[in-house]
Amino acid sequence: MKPKLWCSGLALVAVLFTGCNEQTVKTAAQVDAVLVEYPVVYIERSINSMADDALTPVAFSARNPAKFNPGARLIVKNNAFADSPSTILTADLFTDAQGTVQAIDIRDLSVSPDGQSFLVSLRAPAIPDVDDNEQPKWNIWRYQLADKSFQPIIKSAVIAQQGDDLMASFLPDGRIIFASTRQRLARAILLDEGKPQYTALNESGQESAFNIHVMQADGSDISQISFNMSHDFYPLVLQDGRILYSRWDTMGGNNKINLYRMNPDGTENQLVYGWHSHQIVLDGENQKIEFVKPQQMPNGDILLLFTSTDDELYQKRPMLINIEQFIDNQQALASESVPGSAQQELFTDSVYRFSFSEKINTAGRLSHIFPLPDDSERYLLSWDLCRIIIADLIKACGQLSAEELAQAGLELASPWYELWLYNGKSNTQQVVAKTTEGNMLSEAIVMQATDYPAAFIADKTFGSGLIAELVNEQAAVIHIRSVYDMDGVDSSIKETKPLGILSLRDPTLTTAAELPARFLRIVRGVPLPPREVKQLSNTDFGRSRNQLMREIIGYTPIQPDGSVKVKIPANVPFAISVLDVNGQRIGGRHRQWLSVKAGETLECHGCHSQQSELPHGRPEAQAASINAGANPGGVAFSNTNPTIIPLQGQTMAEADEMVNGLAQLSADIHYLDMWSDAEISAPNPEIDYSYQQLATPAPTGNLCFTHWNAYCRLQINYVEHIQPLWQLSRQVFDEQTAELISDSTCSSCHGPLDSDNLAQVPAGQLDLSDSVSIDEVAHLTAYRELLFNDVEQEIIDGIVVDRLIVVLDDNGNIVFELDGQGELILDAQGSPIPVLTKITVPAILSTNGALQSRRFFHLFKEERHKDMLSVHELRLLSEWLDIGAQYYNTPFYSQN
Repeated sequence: MKPKLWCSGLALVAVLFTGCNEQTVKTAAQVDAVLVEYPVVYIERSINSMADDALTPVAFSARNPAKFNPGARLIVKNNAFADSPSTILTADLFTDAQGTVQAIDIRDLSVSPDGQSFLVSLRAPAIPDVDDNEQPKWNIWRYQLADKSFQPIIKSAVIAQQGDDLMASFLPDGRIIFASTRQRLARAILLDEGKPQYTALNESGQESAFNIHVMQADGSDISQISFNMSHDFYPLVLQDGRILYSRWDTMGGNNKINLYRMNPDGTENQLVYGWHSHQIVLDGENQKIEFVKPQQMPNGDILLLFTSTDDELYQKRPMLINIEQFIDNQQALASESVPGSAQQELFTDSVYRFSFSEKINTAGRLSHIFPLPDDSERYLLSWDLCRIIIADLIKACGQLSAEELAQAGLELASPWYELWLYNGKSNTQQVVAKTTEGNMLSEAIVMQATDYPAAFIADKTFGSGLIAELVNEQAAVIHIRSVYDMDGVDSSIKETKPLGILSLRDPTLTTAAELPARFLRIVRGVPLPPREVKQLSNTDFGRSRNQLMREIIGYTPIQPDGSVKVKIPANVPFAISVLDVNGQRIGGRHRQWLSVKAGETLECHGCHSQQSELPHGRPEAQAASINAGANPGGVAFSNTNPTIIPLQGQTMAEADEMVNGLAQLSADIHYLDMWSDAEISAPNPEIDYSYQQLATPAPTGNLCFTHWNAYCRLQINYVEHIQPLWQLSRQVFDEQTAELISDSTCSSCHGPLDSDNLAQVPAGQLDLSDSVSIDEVAHLTAYRELLFNDVEQEIIDGIVVDRLIVVLDDNGNIVFELDGQGELILDAQGSPIPVLTKITVPAILSTNGALQSRRFFHLFKEERHKDMLSVHELRLLSEWLDIGAQYYNTPFYSQN
C-alpha cells in the first residue's frame, strides 16, 4: 500500500519551515546574497530509470560511471532564490518525430574559474534496437553565460562518438581535462605492438576503461595523459595546478579506488592517498570507503563524499582528507609527526552529521555538496530532510519525539532531495530549488568566480624535465635507488652482512652468488578487447583469472647495491618484479600499475612489503633512501673496478650509465661482472639464460629485442611455448650402435601409455600428454594435471582407474556405509561395506609463481631429474609461472 503524504507535494517544503521539521531546519531571516548575485545550475532527475517500462531506481555506480540513467534535466536559475524563474536548458534538445521529448542523462557539473561558463556531461537518448557499442556516447557540453549558448565541445559527430567523455574541468590555460574511454594514445600503441586497435575493457572485463585526457577549449588536440588498466577518473584541478584524481586499482584481485596526483601533462604521476584507508569505523559500524570525486575547499582542504557500496543509496557523508600530511588515514608522511588521523567530518554540528547508512538520521540525507569558491563557508546541498513512514503516513522527523524516533521498525520515506544553501558561519540554510515527489536534484553549482584560481603548470619539454632522445623513441627511464630499501629499512642487513648494501656493493665482501636480488623483470598488462572484437572465456586465462593476461617487457640486471636504471616503454601500464639468480620472482607481485611519460625519469627509493602501511610511491612521503650513493671525492666504490668513477651520491646504476650508457631491456636474462677489480677479487661467473638455447619455440616477440624499441613484448602461451617442453625428444643413443641408451622425454614417463603402448599410471601421478583434458575440453591434459588437484590412480586388470582407500574415523576405525536409519548396509555375503574415498594428488605448480612451485623445481636438483631440463627451459617455466601461468597471454591466440 502506498503511504499517504502527511505533508504532500510542493507544500511539504513550505510546511517544513514551520511545522514538519522545525527541530531540524533553522532558516536564515534574509535571503542570502549569493541567491541574487549568481546563477545556480542544477540537475533534476527522476529517481526511477526511464530506460524501460519497469520502475527501477536509478543507480550511480563508482565502477561503471558511463551507466545510462535516462530521465534528467539541466536547469539554470538566473536569480537563484527559491521562487525565481528557471530555464530548462535541455527541454527540447532531443525530440522524436512526433515532437515528444526523449529521456537523456546528465552529470558532472563544473564551473569555470571566472564563473562565466560551465561544463557538463550529457548522454543522448538511447536508440531502439541498436547494440550497446552503437548507442550514443557521453559528450561534454559547455554553457556560456554571456550569450546563453549551450553546445557540445566536440562539434564533429564522428569524433564525438569515438568514446565516452565525462567529468570535465577547466585547466588554468583554458584547456579542458576530462575522463574518457577514447584511450587516444593507448589505442595507437596497440597497433605499434602488433595488436588490432580497440578500446580496452577495464580489468573487470565489464566496461571500457576510462583514462584522463586533455583537449583544447574547442575540442581539438585530444591527448591521453594517464594510463591504467582500469579507470582513471574524476580529475580535479588543484589550486597548485596539479591534478588530483581517482584511480581504480584492481590489479591481481585488488579492488579499491584511491587518490592519485600528477601534473597536467601526465608527468610525476603517483599514488597520493588511500591504499590502507578503505575500512573505517563510522557511527560504530565498519564501513568500506571509496575515494571518488574529490573537491577542493577554498582553504585548500580536500573534500570527499563517502559513499555507500549500494549503488541505489544516494546519501553521502562529507569528509575532509588531509593529503598534505598523510598518505593514509592513520599514516602520516615520513617527514611529518602529526597526531590523529587524516579524515575528519566536514560538519561537526550533530544537526548536519550526515551518514550513508540506512538508519534513521534526523539530519536527513545528503546526496551532493558544492562549496562556494570563497571564504563564506557556504555550501549548496542536495538535501533530503528526514522523513519517516508511521502508520502509512509520511512525517518529518523534526516533529517527532525522541521516543517516537526510537521505535523499532521505522522506515525512511523514499528519497526527495531538494537544493539548499547552507551557511556554516550562521548555521542557517535556505531553500534554493524545489522538486516534486519522485524526482531529486542530484548536482548543483553556483556560477561564481573563484577567489582561488589554480596556478598554471607548463607542460614539461626538452630541457625542462624530459629527455629529447627518449621522447623520440617513445621511451622513458625508471631509476630505483635500491631494491633492498623496504620502507626506509635496509633489508639486506644480516648477521653475515652487518653493513647492508655497503657490504653488498664491495666485491671483496660479497660475491655475486651471495646477492639476493639479481635481475628486474618488467611486466605489462594486456588490454582486454571488447566482446565485439574478441570474446574471451575464463578458460583463456587458465587456472586463475586473477592476473588476466601479461606480457614481459624485458629484463635488466640489478646492481650490487640494489640499484637499477633502465630504459622502458613510455605511456603503458607496467609492474616490476625482483628476481633471484634463477630468474624467479622473490617477494610478492607488484600491486599497482605504474606509467611514465615519454622522456620522463621515474625515481623511487625502493620496494614496499605487502603488509606495510608506510608511505610508498609518493616521493615526499617516504623516508630517506637507505642508499646514500657514492662518497665525495671522485673515487671508485670500495674495492671495485677503478675505471668506473661515480659522482657524489650516485648509485651504482647511475655510475654504470655514465660509463656504459643507459641500460636497455633484454629478452635474455644476462649478467656480466663489471664491478670486480681483477687485481683484488676474482670476477664473478657470467649468467646467460637465453631463448636462443631453447630447442622449442621461444616466446613470441623475442627477436624484437635484437634491435630494441619501445614496443618489444614477450608473449608466453601455454600451448605454443610450454607444452612443447614435455613433448621434446630427449633420447640418448649410442654413437656407434645407435642403440637407445636413455629416454628422458617428459611425456614418455609422464603419459598414459608405456613404450609397449600399454596403459600405465603416469610417473608421479602426473600426465604431461598433449591430449584434450577430460575435465576441460578447452585445455590440454598436461595443463590441468600441473595446475589443478587430481586423484591418485592405479592399474587394475590392465585399466587405469582412480585408486580408492578405506575411510577411517578419528580413532583409526573403519567407517562403514549406513542407510537412512543409521543401520549398516551389508553386502551379498552379509558383511558391512567400508566407505571408500579417493586420494587427492595436489597440483605441483602454482599460479602464485615459481618460488611457490618449489616442489617442481626441486626435482631438477635431484639425481633422478637432474639436468633433464636445461637452465634455459627452467627459466622459461619460472617466468611463465611468475606472471600467472596463463593458458594464453594474448587474446588473439585462442581459436575458440
